[in-house]
Amino acid sequence: MGISSIIRKLFGTKSDRDLKQLKPILNNIHREYERIDALSDDDLRSESAAIRAKVLDYVAEDEAKVVSIREKLEDVEIAVSEKEKLATELDVLIKEIDTKLEEILNQVLPATFAIVKSTARRFNENPVIRVKATQFDRELSATHDFVTIKGDIAEWKNSWMAGGNMITWDMVHYDVQLYGGAVLHQGKIAEMATGE
Repeated sequence: MGISSIIRKLFGTKSDRDLKQLKPILNNIHREYERIDALSDDDLRSESAAIRAKVLDYVAEDEAKVVSIREKLEDVEIAVSEKEKLATELDVLIKEIDTKLEEILNQVLPATFAIVKSTARRFNENPVIRVKATQFDRELSATHDFVTIKGDIAEWKNSWMAGGNMITWDMVHYDVQLYGGAVLHQGKIAEMATGE
């Protein structure tokens, strides 16, 4: 037995270590999925909207500062030294926003992935999903036939025309796909055995 074989037996392969590191994320997705999959279709939409709001709120104060600094930078009468100071402050602030976005996106990742998986399951099992119509539903129904508005209800079909072919949603995410999504979220590249 070679030294590399002994090392692999003791420490595992890089892939084994990566999967071990991702396992807690997958466990959190499964926990969130149990909670989220029990929600009604309208409550699922509300959960998704709450996550979007949480992300936006997390950086809202800093985003407002960015807007304020940019407005000051547009002043043609501002001194060059002040402009340089503001530009530096803006660069620092944008990096802070990126860091904060990474933090909050990591926090909401399990719930977000659970929402996507639950939505996929619902479309896989139901030819039509009925929810309270939003403005987005109304706008989409004007240009796409997979959303129909009936009074205050939006009906979303799980089939649509794409490239001249009728497509029906028939997939629910496997754990390996959730792993792959988590890897991509981390800014890494993932290749699955199936070539995905």
